[in-house]
Amino acid sequence: MVDVRGSVRRRGPGHWEIRFELGYDPNGKRIRRFESVAGTRRDADRQLARRLHELETGTLVSPGKLTVAAFASRWLEDTRATVAPRTFERYEEVVRLHVVPELGMHRLSELRVAHIVRAQQAWREAALAPRTVLKIHRIVFKMLDDAVRWQLLSVNPCAAVRAPHVERREMTALSLEQARSLLDQVSGTEHGVMLATAIHTGLRLGELRGLRWVDVDLESGRLSVTQTLQRVDGELRVGVTKTHRSRRAVTLAPQMVALLRHHRRRQVEAHLAAGDAWEDRWGIVFTDALGRPVSDMAVRWALWRALQAAGLPRVRLHDLRHTAATLMLGQGVHPKIVSEMLGHSTVAVTLDLYSHVTPTMQREAADRLGALLDGPNRSS
Repeated sequence: MVDVRGSVRRRGPGHWEIRFELGYDPNGKRIRRFESVAGTRRDADRQLARRLHELETGTLVSPGKLTVAAFASRWLEDTRATVAPRTFERYEEVVRLHVVPELGMHRLSELRVAHIVRAQQAWREAALAPRTVLKIHRIVFKMLDDAVRWQLLSVNPCAAVRAPHVERREMTALSLEQARSLLDQVSGTEHGVMLATAIHTGLRLGELRGLRWVDVDLESGRLSVTQTLQRVDGELRVGVTKTHRSRRAVTLAPQMVALLRHHRRRQVEAHLAAGDAWEDRWGIVFTDALGRPVSDMAVRWALWRALQAAGLPRVRLHDLRHTAATLMLGQGVHPKIVSEMLGHSTVAVTLDLYSHVTPTMQREAADRLGALLDGPNRSS
C-alpha cells in the first residue's frame, strides 16, 4: 500500500520504515515523519494506513505537541516485536514506574539535558540502587536515540548526561576441583543432567529450559540453541534468544552425550508412566515427571542444596555459565571459541567479562613464546 503522502521502505529482515508527510512548515518546507515497524510488509502497510487515517481525521499528534509519555507509549509499541518478552517486560516496567513519572509531562521537542539530570537525581533520592538508575539511563538513551532516528528530535539530550557510575560486580566462578565436586554431588539427582549441561556448555537458564530434543544431535555430539523458555506475566512463553549470535551450535563432550542419552531414556519411561497426564507441548529436554518445564526455582534450589551438601560456596545458577567460561579460558581455549560457545555478541565481550583470567593466559603465552624463541639447541 502506497499513498501520495506515504511510503514503505524495507530496512532489513523483518524491519520496515514508513514515511509520511504532515504538511508544510511556515517556510514552505515539507514536514516528514519516519517510523520503524517490525514484522511483515503487510504490518508496515497497516501501520502506514493507520497513521494516514489519523492524519486525515486530525487525531495524529504533531511532533511539536508530542509528550514524552505519549512518545514512550508508541516507542514501547514499536519495540515489543524487536526484543525478547522478558526484555520488553523490563522496558515497560521502567517506563511506567520511573520514566513517565519524572519525564512524561515534558513535550518531547522541549526535553533538555537538565530535565534528565533532575530525573536521575530524583531516582537516586528514591533510594533506587545505582545499577537500577543505570538501567533507567540506558533505556531513556535508547528511547531518545530512536526519536532522533525517527526525526522527532534533532539530537539526543541523554547523550550529554553522564551515565551513573556503578561498581563492577565481581565475577564468581567455581574452581576446577569445585566444579568436579559439584558434578559428583548432582550425579543421579532429579536435576543433575540439567546442572551438568550448564557447567559443560555455559548455556543460560532460559536456553536450558527452552532446549528441545529436535535441537540435540546425540550422534554428532552437538546441540543447537534456537530459543528460550521464560515466564512472562505469569505465563510460560517460548521466545527468541538474547541476541542473534545467541543462536548457535555447541559441541558436547562425550560425557554429556552419555548423560543426555540416559536422560532421554528416563524421560521416555516417565512419559509412559504418566500416560495422558503428560503435558509436554514443546518436546523439551528438561521436564518434571509430568512433562512440564522445570521451574527456575526448582533447579536453583537443587543447585543450592547440592552446593551445601558438597561443602561448596553458594553461587548463583548463572555462575555455572561463568564457571564454564573461566575453566575453558584457563585451559587455553581460544577466546573466540569460548565467545561462540557462550553466544556473546563479540569476542570483546568475552574478554571484558573474563579479564580476570587473562593474566594467567598471558603468563602461559609468555612462557611458551620464550621457550619457542630460546629453542632446543641454543646455549644458555
